[in-house]
Amino acid sequence: MRPMYQWNVGSRIVELGKRTLVMAVLNVTPDSFSDGGQFPSAEAAVEAGLQMIADGADILDIGGESTRPGVKVGSDAVVSAEEELRRVLPVVEGLKKARPEILISADTYKAEVARRTVTAGAEIVNDVSGMSWDPQMIGTVAELACGVVVMHSRGTPEDWRDLPAEPRIVQVVQQGLHEATQKAIAAGVHHERIIVDPGFGFGKRLENNYPLLAKLEDLHSIGFPLMVGVSRKSFLAKTAGAKLASELKPLERLHPSIAAAVIAAMKGAHIVRVHDVRPTVEAMAIVDAVMLSSEDMNPWFEAYS
Repeated sequence: MRPMYQWNVGSRIVELGKRTLVMAVLNVTPDSFSDGGQFPSAEAAVEAGLQMIADGADILDIGGESTRPGVKVGSDAVVSAEEELRRVLPVVEGLKKARPEILISADTYKAEVARRTVTAGAEIVNDVSGMSWDPQMIGTVAELACGVVVMHSRGTPEDWRDLPAEPRIVQVVQQGLHEATQKAIAAGVHHERIIVDPGFGFGKRLENNYPLLAKLEDLHSIGFPLMVGVSRKSFLAKTAGAKLASELKPLERLHPSIAAAVIAAMKGAHIVRVHDVRPTVEAMAIVDAVMLSSEDMNPWFEAYS
Protein backbone atom coordinates (compact mmCIF):
# COMPACT_ATOMS: atom_id res chain seq x y z
CA MET A 1 0.00 0.00 0.00
CA ARG A 2 1.07 3.60 -0.53
CA PRO A 3 2.37 5.63 2.39
CA MET A 4 0.25 8.73 3.08
CA TYR A 5 1.73 12.22 2.86
CA GLN A 6 0.69 15.83 3.06
CA TRP A 7 2.57 17.74 0.37
CA ASN A 8 3.03 21.41 1.24
CA VAL A 9 3.15 23.42 -1.99
CA GLY A 10 3.01 26.82 -0.30
CA SER A 11 -0.54 28.04 -0.57
CA ARG A 12 -2.18 24.67 0.13
CA ILE A 13 -1.67 21.13 1.35
CA VAL A 14 -2.08 18.35 -1.23
CA GLU A 15 -3.16 14.98 0.16
CA LEU A 16 -1.09 12.16 -1.35
CA GLY A 17 -1.77 8.46 -1.07
CA LYS A 18 -5.52 7.97 -0.88
CA ARG A 19 -5.81 8.08 -4.67
CA THR A 20 -3.39 8.43 -7.58
CA LEU A 21 -3.06 12.01 -8.78
CA VAL A 22 -2.62 12.72 -12.49
CA MET A 23 -0.17 15.40 -13.61
CA ALA A 24 -0.82 16.46 -17.20
CA VAL A 25 2.04 17.42 -19.51
CA LEU A 26 1.50 20.78 -21.21
CA ASN A 27 4.55 21.52 -23.35
CA VAL A 28 4.86 24.87 -25.09
CA THR A 29 7.96 23.93 -27.05
CA PRO A 30 8.62 23.52 -30.77
CA ASP A 31 10.82 20.45 -30.34
CA SER A 32 9.69 18.16 -27.49
CA PHE A 33 9.97 14.51 -28.51
CA SER A 34 6.25 13.79 -28.23
CA ASP A 35 4.23 16.96 -28.64
CA GLY A 36 6.55 19.75 -29.76
CA GLY A 37 4.80 22.53 -31.66
CA GLN A 38 1.34 21.29 -30.77
CA PHE A 39 0.22 24.66 -29.40
CA PRO A 40 1.09 27.57 -31.72
CA SER A 41 -0.05 30.25 -29.26
CA ALA A 42 -0.47 30.86 -25.54
CA GLU A 43 -4.22 30.97 -26.06
CA ALA A 44 -4.20 27.50 -27.61
CA ALA A 45 -2.09 26.16 -24.74
CA VAL A 46 -4.44 27.68 -22.15
CA GLU A 47 -7.42 26.13 -23.88
CA ALA A 48 -5.68 22.75 -23.95
CA GLY A 49 -4.80 23.05 -20.26
CA LEU A 50 -8.39 23.81 -19.33
CA GLN A 51 -9.50 20.75 -21.29
CA MET A 52 -6.97 18.62 -19.40
CA ILE A 53 -8.48 19.82 -16.13
CA ALA A 54 -11.96 19.01 -17.46
CA ASP A 55 -10.67 15.53 -18.35
CA GLY A 56 -9.63 14.97 -14.73
CA ALA A 57 -6.04 16.20 -14.41
CA ASP A 58 -5.09 17.24 -10.86
CA ILE A 59 -1.94 19.19 -11.82
CA LEU A 60 -0.75 20.88 -15.02
CA ASP A 61 3.00 20.65 -15.67
CA ILE A 62 4.01 23.44 -18.05
CA GLY A 63 7.34 23.16 -19.85
CA GLY A 64 9.11 25.57 -22.17
CA GLU A 65 12.32 23.68 -22.98
CA SER A 66 12.85 20.19 -24.36
CA THR A 67 15.22 17.89 -22.47
CA ARG A 68 15.19 15.18 -25.16
CA PRO A 69 18.37 13.10 -25.65
CA GLY A 70 21.21 15.02 -27.27
CA VAL A 71 20.04 18.54 -26.44
CA LYS A 72 22.38 20.97 -24.67
CA VAL A 73 21.27 22.11 -21.21
CA GLY A 74 22.66 24.08 -18.29
CA SER A 75 25.06 26.91 -19.11
CA ASP A 76 25.20 25.72 -22.75
CA ALA A 77 21.43 25.56 -23.16
CA VAL A 78 20.03 26.42 -26.59
CA VAL A 79 16.92 27.86 -24.94
CA SER A 80 17.67 30.91 -22.75
CA ALA A 81 15.76 31.71 -19.59
CA GLU A 82 14.22 34.70 -21.39
CA GLU A 83 12.94 32.54 -24.25
CA GLU A 84 11.63 29.89 -21.87
CA LEU A 85 9.76 32.57 -19.91
CA ARG A 86 8.35 34.04 -23.12
CA ARG A 87 6.84 30.64 -23.84
CA VAL A 88 5.50 29.68 -20.42
CA LEU A 89 4.57 32.86 -18.53
CA PRO A 90 1.54 33.77 -20.70
CA VAL A 91 0.24 30.23 -20.27
CA VAL A 92 0.62 30.26 -16.48
CA GLU A 93 -1.01 33.68 -16.28
CA GLY A 94 -3.82 32.74 -18.65
CA LEU A 95 -4.66 29.56 -16.77
CA LYS A 96 -4.63 31.33 -13.41
CA LYS A 97 -6.87 34.08 -14.76
CA ALA A 98 -9.35 31.52 -16.11
CA ARG A 99 -9.23 29.13 -13.13
CA PRO A 100 -7.32 30.48 -10.10
CA GLU A 101 -7.66 27.18 -8.26
CA ILE A 102 -5.69 25.16 -10.85
CA LEU A 103 -2.54 23.59 -9.42
CA ILE A 104 0.33 24.43 -11.77
CA SER A 105 3.83 22.97 -11.92
CA ALA A 106 6.70 24.66 -13.76
CA ASP A 107 8.82 22.08 -15.59
CA THR A 108 12.21 23.81 -15.51
CA TYR A 109 15.76 23.42 -14.23
CA LYS A 110 16.50 27.17 -14.40
CA ALA A 111 16.30 29.19 -11.19
CA GLU A 112 15.15 32.38 -12.90
CA VAL A 113 12.33 30.58 -14.70
CA ALA A 114 11.30 28.93 -11.43
CA ARG A 115 11.21 32.29 -9.67
CA ARG A 116 9.19 34.07 -12.32
CA THR A 117 6.67 31.27 -12.88
CA VAL A 118 6.03 30.78 -9.16
CA THR A 119 5.54 34.52 -8.81
CA ALA A 120 3.00 34.27 -11.66
CA GLY A 121 1.02 31.55 -9.90
CA ALA A 122 2.77 28.19 -10.24
CA GLU A 123 3.03 26.33 -6.92
CA ILE A 124 5.42 23.53 -7.89
CA VAL A 125 8.85 23.44 -9.52
CA ASN A 126 9.53 20.18 -11.37
CA ASP A 127 13.30 20.05 -11.90
CA VAL A 128 14.39 17.11 -14.07
CA SER A 129 18.01 17.65 -13.05
CA GLY A 130 17.37 17.15 -9.34
CA MET A 131 18.44 20.79 -8.88
CA SER A 132 21.92 20.06 -10.23
CA TRP A 133 22.11 21.83 -13.62
CA ASP A 134 21.62 25.33 -12.19
CA PRO A 135 23.57 25.99 -8.98
CA GLN A 136 21.08 28.72 -8.02
CA MET A 137 18.03 26.44 -8.08
CA ILE A 138 18.20 25.02 -4.54
CA GLY A 139 18.45 28.43 -2.90
CA THR A 140 15.72 29.80 -5.15
CA VAL A 141 13.29 27.00 -4.32
CA ALA A 142 14.04 27.35 -0.61
CA GLU A 143 13.30 31.07 -0.81
CA LEU A 144 10.11 30.58 -2.84
CA ALA A 145 8.75 28.02 -0.34
CA CYS A 146 6.92 26.12 -3.10
CA GLY A 147 6.53 22.42 -3.76
CA VAL A 148 9.41 20.78 -5.61
CA VAL A 149 9.87 17.58 -7.61
CA VAL A 150 13.42 16.24 -7.35
CA MET A 151 14.13 13.94 -10.29
CA HIS A 152 17.04 11.55 -10.72
CA SER A 153 19.05 11.99 -13.91
CA ARG A 154 22.31 10.30 -14.90
CA GLY A 155 24.41 12.98 -16.55
CA THR A 156 22.88 15.38 -19.08
CA PRO A 157 20.97 14.78 -22.33
CA GLU A 158 24.21 15.17 -24.30
CA ASP A 159 25.64 12.15 -22.44
CA TRP A 160 22.68 9.81 -22.48
CA ARG A 161 23.25 8.00 -25.78
CA ASP A 162 26.77 7.04 -24.68
CA LEU A 163 26.09 6.06 -21.08
CA PRO A 164 26.53 2.35 -20.33
CA ALA A 165 23.78 0.38 -18.67
CA GLU A 166 23.88 0.52 -14.88
CA PRO A 167 23.62 -2.99 -13.36
CA ARG A 168 22.59 -1.62 -9.93
CA ILE A 169 20.09 0.93 -11.22
CA VAL A 170 17.65 0.75 -8.29
CA GLN A 171 20.41 1.30 -5.73
CA VAL A 172 21.95 4.09 -7.84
CA VAL A 173 18.60 5.90 -8.08
CA GLN A 174 17.96 5.42 -4.34
CA GLN A 175 21.35 6.83 -3.44
CA GLY A 176 21.13 9.68 -5.92
CA LEU A 177 17.70 10.78 -4.73
CA HIS A 178 18.74 10.47 -1.09
CA GLU A 179 21.76 12.70 -1.67
CA ALA A 180 19.77 15.26 -3.71
CA THR A 181 16.98 15.54 -1.14
CA GLN A 182 19.37 15.83 1.79
CA LYS A 183 21.29 18.55 -0.05
CA ALA A 184 18.02 20.41 -0.64
CA ILE A 185 17.00 20.13 3.01
CA ALA A 186 20.41 21.37 4.14
CA ALA A 187 19.90 24.40 1.88
CA GLY A 188 16.56 25.23 3.49
CA VAL A 189 13.97 23.35 1.44
CA HIS A 190 11.52 21.85 3.94
CA HIS A 191 11.05 18.09 3.87
CA GLU A 192 7.27 18.32 3.44
CA ARG A 193 7.69 20.33 0.23
CA ILE A 194 9.68 17.62 -1.61
CA ILE A 195 8.58 14.70 -3.74
CA VAL A 196 10.92 12.50 -5.78
CA ASP A 197 10.89 11.08 -9.31
CA PRO A 198 13.19 8.21 -10.41
CA GLY A 199 13.54 9.77 -13.87
CA PHE A 200 12.63 6.98 -16.27
CA GLY A 201 14.62 7.44 -19.46
CA PHE A 202 16.80 10.19 -18.02
CA GLY A 203 20.20 8.58 -18.47
CA LYS A 204 18.75 5.07 -18.15
CA ARG A 205 19.30 2.54 -20.92
CA LEU A 206 16.39 0.43 -22.16
CA GLU A 207 17.42 -2.49 -19.95
CA ASN A 208 17.55 -0.25 -16.86
CA ASN A 209 13.99 1.05 -17.00
CA TYR A 210 12.20 -2.26 -16.46
CA PRO A 211 14.08 -3.28 -13.29
CA LEU A 212 13.46 0.24 -11.98
CA LEU A 213 9.72 -0.11 -12.63
CA ALA A 214 9.68 -3.64 -11.20
CA LYS A 215 11.33 -2.48 -7.95
CA LEU A 216 9.64 0.90 -7.72
CA GLU A 217 8.32 0.20 -4.23
CA ASP A 218 11.92 0.09 -2.95
CA LEU A 219 12.12 3.87 -3.45
CA HIS A 220 9.67 4.43 -0.60
CA SER A 221 12.62 3.83 1.72
CA ILE A 222 13.88 7.33 0.82
CA GLY A 223 10.97 8.77 2.80
CA PHE A 224 9.28 11.06 0.25
CA PRO A 225 6.18 10.89 -1.94
CA LEU A 226 6.81 9.38 -5.35
CA MET A 227 6.01 10.72 -8.81
CA VAL A 228 6.53 8.67 -11.97
CA GLY A 229 6.69 9.83 -15.59
CA VAL A 230 6.68 6.95 -18.07
CA SER A 231 4.23 8.38 -20.60
CA ARG A 232 5.23 7.81 -24.24
CA LYS A 233 8.82 6.91 -23.28
CA SER A 234 10.88 5.16 -25.94
CA PHE A 235 11.65 2.11 -23.78
CA LEU A 236 7.93 1.31 -23.82
CA ALA A 237 7.70 1.88 -27.57
CA LYS A 238 10.58 -0.47 -28.35
CA THR A 239 9.15 -3.28 -26.24
CA ALA A 240 5.52 -2.90 -27.30
CA GLY A 241 6.47 -2.42 -30.93
CA ALA A 242 8.69 -5.51 -31.06
CA LYS A 243 5.72 -7.75 -31.93
CA LEU A 244 4.95 -5.40 -34.82
CA ALA A 245 8.59 -5.33 -35.96
CA SER A 246 8.68 -1.55 -35.58
CA GLU A 247 9.12 1.07 -32.87
CA LEU A 248 5.89 2.86 -32.02
CA LYS A 249 5.80 6.58 -32.78
CA PRO A 250 5.07 8.89 -29.82
CA LEU A 251 1.37 9.25 -30.60
CA GLU A 252 1.04 5.46 -30.91
CA ARG A 253 2.21 4.77 -27.35
CA LEU A 254 -1.06 5.15 -25.41
CA HIS A 255 -1.55 1.50 -24.48
CA PRO A 256 1.99 0.80 -23.22
CA SER A 257 1.92 4.14 -21.38
CA ILE A 258 -1.31 3.19 -19.60
CA ALA A 259 0.12 -0.23 -18.72
CA ALA A 260 3.25 1.31 -17.21
CA ALA A 261 1.23 3.94 -15.30
CA VAL A 262 -0.98 1.22 -13.82
CA ILE A 263 2.07 -0.76 -12.69
CA ALA A 264 3.63 2.37 -11.18
CA ALA A 265 0.48 3.23 -9.24
CA MET A 266 0.05 -0.34 -7.99
CA LYS A 267 3.66 -0.21 -6.76
CA GLY A 268 3.01 2.98 -4.82
CA ALA A 269 3.41 6.00 -7.09
CA HIS A 270 1.46 8.92 -5.65
CA ILE A 271 1.43 10.90 -8.91
CA VAL A 272 1.68 9.79 -12.53
CA ARG A 273 2.81 12.37 -15.11
CA VAL A 274 1.09 11.75 -18.46
CA HIS A 275 0.27 13.12 -21.89
CA ASP A 276 -3.05 11.30 -22.37
CA VAL A 277 -5.16 12.56 -19.50
CA ARG A 278 -8.65 11.11 -19.86
CA PRO A 279 -7.60 7.48 -20.50
CA THR A 280 -5.13 7.63 -17.60
CA VAL A 281 -7.68 9.14 -15.22
CA GLU A 282 -10.07 6.30 -16.08
CA ALA A 283 -7.34 3.68 -15.57
CA MET A 284 -6.31 5.19 -12.23
CA ALA A 285 -9.92 5.06 -11.01
CA ILE A 286 -9.79 1.27 -11.37
CA VAL A 287 -6.34 1.05 -9.76
CA ASP A 288 -7.46 3.14 -6.80
CA ALA A 289 -10.63 1.09 -6.34
CA VAL A 290 -8.55 -2.10 -6.16
CA MET A 291 -6.03 -0.55 -3.78
CA LEU A 292 -8.77 0.79 -1.52
CA SER A 293 -10.46 -2.61 -1.50
CA SER A 294 -7.17 -4.25 -0.54
CA GLU A 295 -6.81 -1.85 2.39
CA ASP A 296 -10.35 -2.56 3.51
CA MET A 297 -9.65 -6.31 3.41
CA ASN A 298 -6.48 -6.15 5.50
CA PRO A 299 -8.19 -6.47 8.90
CA TRP A 300 -10.10 -9.52 7.59
CA PHE A 301 -6.90 -11.20 6.40
CA GLU A 302 -5.17 -10.45 9.71
CA ALA A 303 -8.08 -11.86 11.72
CA TYR A 304 -8.34 -15.12 9.75
CA SER A 305 -4.75 -15.78 8.73
